[in-house]
Order: sequence, then C-alpha cells, then structure tokens
Amino acid sequence: MEKLRIAVQKSGRLNEDSLKLLKDCGISVDNGKDQLKATTRNFPMEVFYLRNGDIPQYLRDNVVDIAIIGENVLVEKGDEITIVEKLGFSKCRVSLAVPKDFSYKTISDLEGKRIATSYPNTVRKYLAEKGVKAELHVINGSVEIAPNIGLADAICDIVSSGSTLFKNNLKEVEKMQESEAVLAVSSNLTAAKKEILATLQFRIKSVLKGRNSKYILMNAPNDKVANIIKLLPGMRSPTVLPLAEAGWSSIHTVIEKDSFWNVIDSLKDEGAEGILVVPIEKMVL
Repeated sequence: MEKLRIAVQKSGRLNEDSLKLLKDCGISVDNGKDQLKATTRNFPMEVFYLRNGDIPQYLRDNVVDIAIIGENVLVEKGDEITIVEKLGFSKCRVSLAVPKDFSYKTISDLEGKRIATSYPNTVRKYLAEKGVKAELHVINGSVEIAPNIGLADAICDIVSSGSTLFKNNLKEVEKMQESEAVLAVSSNLTAAKKEILATLQFRIKSVLKGRNSKYILMNAPNDKVANIIKLLPGMRSPTVLPLAEAGWSSIHTVIEKDSFWNVIDSLKDEGAEGILVVPIEKMVL
C-alpha cells in the first residue's frame, strides 16, 4: 500500500505544532529521538523531519508528497507550490525594521540603504513594487544584530511578538506579508496518494473547526427563547430542551471563538443564565 510522505520542520515550534495536529487527527507517529524519518502506526504515512528552508525543493523533487511549512518560506522559495490548507498556527509576519533612531516616514527612505535579510526574494519583489532600490545582505541566522554591528541600515525578518526587535533597539516599519503554517502539496501525487490526502484533509478540517469553535449551554425563561435563538449562529439550529423547572429551557449551540464574547454579552442581555462554555475537540461536518 502506498504511503503519503509528509515533511515537517526538524525542530522548533512549527515541529511541535505540526506533530500535535497529526496527533489530533488520530495519527500516531513513531517518533524516536533524532530520527530523520518516522512511520505511523495507524495511517498510511511517513514523516520526514527536514530543515524548513529545504522543504520547497523536496516538494519539487517529489522526495515528499506534502508538507506543513510556514507560508513565508513558500513565498521566498516556492511560490509555485500549491497550498491546499491554511492551518491557523505559527502565525507571524515578514516585516522591515530599522533602528529606533532612524527617522523613517515612507518606504522611499530605504532608497540606497543596506538591508540584511534571510528573505532576499521577498524583499526584492516588495521593493520593486514600491520602486525602491536597496543593497541586500543575505544572512542566515540572527539578522536583527546587523544594524548594531554596522552591517546594514535595516533588516527584513519574521516578526511574531516583536520582542526580539525591541531587545535589539529596532522598530517595525513595514509589514510586508502575513504568514501562518500551511499544508503544501507536490504537483505529482498518484491517485492513491490523492485519496489518502483527501482523508487527511477531512480530519484536519474537523480538528481546525473544533479549535475555532466553542460549545455553549445556557438556561433561559421560555418567553426569552425565541429572542435568544435569533442571536445564535449555530451550525444549523440550536437545540432547545425543557428543564425540570416549569417555564425554563436549556439551549445548546456552537459559536465561533472569534465572536464568542460579543455573543455572550448579547445572550446575557436577553436573559440567558448559567452559561457554560465547553471546548470542542473535533467537529465533523
């Protein structure tokens, strides 16, 4: 039986989140220490642990079939590779930053300046779109130190919380690109592997839908139920059950995490009481 070969980052946060996603999809990875490849016990898959920057080429060469990788890496090294799913974790942005004492107003202030980066293709494309010419210094590693040692006037790097920039006396001035972990796919999958991928995507969608939703239960007087139901964006229709106490009902539904607090506030205003919020492990639609 054919196995789907998936690449994940060798180490770091993206590695941990990728393996957690597979685990939540019910896939058990036989993950020994320092392995470059691992098998799975209950799903037709092999897991390859690779350097993040090498994964696009492995996809092109059909060494692996799919990969969980940062979107920013694909923009830099594999913008022709197909993304089939955005995964919602490892969110960051690719930004330009300058020293705090740099009097920055617009991107044109970088004309003729030196920019240190690990993302030269991304920077070149962005500057070309803005009509700005600059000198790029390609650095693999801690680019944020470049201005402090006189190597560059600015940097381009991934930014998450911004704490690294702050520690190095830098300020973010241009957000060039938003990024998150994505599921990328080789262009040469066999029919059998496409079927396995479809099964995997179904499981991933169920996990992500669960992560982004909350199950809520509440009690309400019967004369308030109709108004409360109008506020609920449930999957199809809320469940309404009678309570032992006459004149009261229990209402059950699912709401999206992003709209959670606004909905809760509105429910309280309409008379809902005893609101319980329960995390959802998976949601199969």
